[in-house]
Amino acid sequence: MITLMLAADLTKRPVVTLGGEAVAQVKDTVFDASGGQITGFTLAGRGLLSGPLKQSLPWSGVHALGPDAVMIPSDEVLQARDAVVDKGEAGTGHVRGARVLSDGGLELGTVLDAVVEGGASGRVVGFEVATTEAMGRHERRAFLLAPGQLAMTGETLVIPAQLAGQAVDDLAALAVAWDRTRNRTAGETAFRKGDYR
Repeated sequence: MITLMLAADLTKRPVVTLGGEAVAQVKDTVFDASGGQITGFTLAGRGLLSGPLKQSLPWSGVHALGPDAVMIPSDEVLQARDAVVDKGEAGTGHVRGARVLSDGGLELGTVLDAVVEGGASGRVVGFEVATTEAMGRHERRAFLLAPGQLAMTGETLVIPAQLAGQAVDDLAALAVAWDRTRNRTAGETAFRKGDYR
């Protein structure tokens, strides 16, 4: 079973080299909402009085995203902060607070957080949403699966209407739904390539 985690929970997670050296901690997660992928992390020093670092960690430098640490091969993968934070790039950055609309124009809620897949993919697989009455869960928290590319413009996230009907109440249920989606997609890809038995 895959591990899913909220992007907010990655804050203060240690950044550790494969040699065991803790070099920083995550300050914030930056991702490309339209591509559904983490682009990297801004960093802070370790300890209570440490502030933001001038270095960042691009996703290309991440070995694995684990439940307790972000693993990197060495501190040589760290880059200037601007390598990750590019304020001019549309769709990159924070999506917390964004409106969620169905592709039919129905307002479904507001993004509370992004859900990311652990391991080496850096994939955003869903969102935690404060729902509206349109989802039959007024002012409740729900998790929406968001496979594939997403439409994100300004502060609005647009998802296919059928995904709204598949909302679940917790990360464990979202992990099951994501696992089914990945297995179905892998099976369809294998069938198209003739790689099946």
